[in-house]
Amino acid sequence: MLKSQSDLSRDAIRRALVNLVGVDHVNVNEAHLRAASVDRFKKYMAVNDIFDGPFPVAIVSATSSADVAAVLSFANEHRINIVPRTGGTGTEGGLETIVEDTIVLDGTLMNTIIRIDPVNMMATAQCGVALEDLEEAVRTQGLTTGHSPQSKPLAQMGGLTATRSIGQFSTLYGGIEDMVVGLEAVFPDGSIGRIKNVPRRAAGPDIRHIVIGNEGALCFITEVTVKLFPYVPENNVFRSYLVDDMNTGLEIIRRIVTAGFRPSVCRLYSDEDAAQHFAGLESGKSLLIFMCDGPKGIVAATADEIERVVSEYPNLPMEASVIENWFANLNWGTDRIIAEQQTMLNDHRLGYTTEISANWSDVGTIYSAVMERIRYEYPYASDLTMLGAHSSHSYQTGTNLYFVYDYNIDCDPRDEITKYHVPLNAIIVEEALRHNGSMVHHHGIGKYRTEWTREEHASAYFMLEKLKEAFDPRGIMNKGTIFKATD
Repeated sequence: MLKSQSDLSRDAIRRALVNLVGVDHVNVNEAHLRAASVDRFKKYMAVNDIFDGPFPVAIVSATSSADVAAVLSFANEHRINIVPRTGGTGTEGGLETIVEDTIVLDGTLMNTIIRIDPVNMMATAQCGVALEDLEEAVRTQGLTTGHSPQSKPLAQMGGLTATRSIGQFSTLYGGIEDMVVGLEAVFPDGSIGRIKNVPRRAAGPDIRHIVIGNEGALCFITEVTVKLFPYVPENNVFRSYLVDDMNTGLEIIRRIVTAGFRPSVCRLYSDEDAAQHFAGLESGKSLLIFMCDGPKGIVAATADEIERVVSEYPNLPMEASVIENWFANLNWGTDRIIAEQQTMLNDHRLGYTTEISANWSDVGTIYSAVMERIRYEYPYASDLTMLGAHSSHSYQTGTNLYFVYDYNIDCDPRDEITKYHVPLNAIIVEEALRHNGSMVHHHGIGKYRTEWTREEHASAYFMLEKLKEAFDPRGIMNKGTIFKATD
């Protein structure tokens, strides 16, 4: 817990917020404040109704950029910590309130789809627009955002942009950073910056990337414009194969992607990870999954290339219907979260993931190093019920790995994170960095990978520090996120 640096009392902060945005938009309900003090990083403690605080002073629901500017200006003047929030689907502690009297600034009520532009293939939405709502709206015009993270039913546009999110179709459409055309953001002094919507420009550095991925540590994103693409699901083709091992699957994906083919879904599961999604698979085999998406001719050519490359290796094709059924139920909505919570309570069992990225020449080494180190060095390996990995986002130069670990919880709920998740996460991060990879592919640094931020960026770290100094000199924006917290 960090002490507040504000010159105002808790009650004075609340009174000032009511004057700024109105009493109906300042939530001080104690149960709501407790829930807002964490994100899904502490989900086992939360489901056991354990919240150790500090709890926010209030949740402010902004309805406009002017509201955001007013609250940030006030907080900046009085050195009150701000945690920006939309959607609330963060997993790395980025939404956790670690400073006393923090204001949680929520953009959910800024939920207007401002414009769908089928000529210029763009859609503009406020930060609180749910991705699923935007996707449904553009599909009525035969279009798609191409963005489909597992959090799609719950995630909102501001949070997706702030965390550099990625979706299941990324090998074709890219991550959110490839989709964002322009945006609007509010900075701690209340300044509103708008980056215009143009296809490209060479007018200095690309300043979109000061905002995209800032995790609320620099500014609050209020509006986003993203690209659109034709939506032609009737052309989709699914392919899936069992192959001998992860290295074989990685080599197949590398050959397909580096040759210029872009399946929208391009996934490889280790045998352990595949077994939890698909019953009856041949033991010891890795699973490759592809979906080809887009114009019919491109889909046909991509499917042909997949079959050609895979045919050069021992493989066992799977029925397309199995993959289609799995894919249709992949996203996490409220019902899936409730089911997970019930499993945690009933069975004292939990699953987590840590995702990294690496070049093609390093990713197999990282996979082997992580699996070996966890199996032979982690002292509670006997509590693990599953340890596996999958690759789900590939590029010309490399791919990602999602390490997945499930475990039976044999400790007090308060100790679950330090006994299981934190040390397992650390092993994965350390091995990724040791073998030239990145410690995080898309979940963000949050507050629980800050120990390695400097090592991740190495000699370029000073550039990151200068951004924080320039845009948040009083240090009010989401303290402890990206940058390690200090008193």
